[in-house]
Amino acid sequence: MSRTFPTERTVILTGAASPRGIGRATAFHLAELGWNVGIIDVDGEAAAQTAAELAEAHGVRAVGVGANVADREQAVAAVDALEAQLPQIVAVVNFAGVSSPVPYLEVTPEEWHRVESINLDGVHWITQRVARTLAGNGVGRIVGISSVSAQRGGGTFSKTPYSASKAGVIGLMRSIARELGPLGVTANVISPGPIDTDIMGGTLTEERKTAMAADGVLSRIGTPTDIAAAVAYLISEDAGFVTGQTLNVDGGLYMH
Repeated sequence: MSRTFPTERTVILTGAASPRGIGRATAFHLAELGWNVGIIDVDGEAAAQTAAELAEAHGVRAVGVGANVADREQAVAAVDALEAQLPQIVAVVNFAGVSSPVPYLEVTPEEWHRVESINLDGVHWITQRVARTLAGNGVGRIVGISSVSAQRGGGTFSKTPYSASKAGVIGLMRSIARELGPLGVTANVISPGPIDTDIMGGTLTEERKTAMAADGVLSRIGTPTDIAAAVAYLISEDAGFVTGQTLNVDGGLYMH
């Protein structure tokens, strides 16, 4: 069984159709590097449109499908559909997520379930389905997206349900790394700090950017391209000896 990458390889990205999101920026960055791209987004129309733009811009094969990743049947069906139309799946990156600024003492059962089901259950269902293919082929890369909020206990736009779900992603990926390592599959986490996207509660003003940057050691907040570059490394063939790790891309906000 070969542990090397196939010439034609596909990466699946969840939550990659938002106009100003990290996932979309990563999709274009990876397509530029020659990856074929499968997009799963709750907005199926936007996923298909993004895929069409990727194919036109970079000449790769790209397909977009709609699914609520928190629903196991939808998640599995989405991966099935992408696998049927694209070259060998080699990597999956879980961007799909929701924020939650609700104070802890006001968190309802509905809010808790909404956040955990998308941010943790959804990562699990997509990853498990893709992992069956990766393990079967003997080569693969899995990336979960956590948050500095999980490591510092909040302190960003989102609060406790979000921090708990993103901490869960770290534990999930470490355990997957241990179980699937012997099968040629790595699993890692990227933990962004404040990034200039709309998940922070709307488009950021220059004042908010400055305030957010003040906690770190660099004089700016992150951009989607900062995260895209980190993803490109972790899913690359060269990163085959890196697994079970959390890569903080946060301007020095959290050092560990």
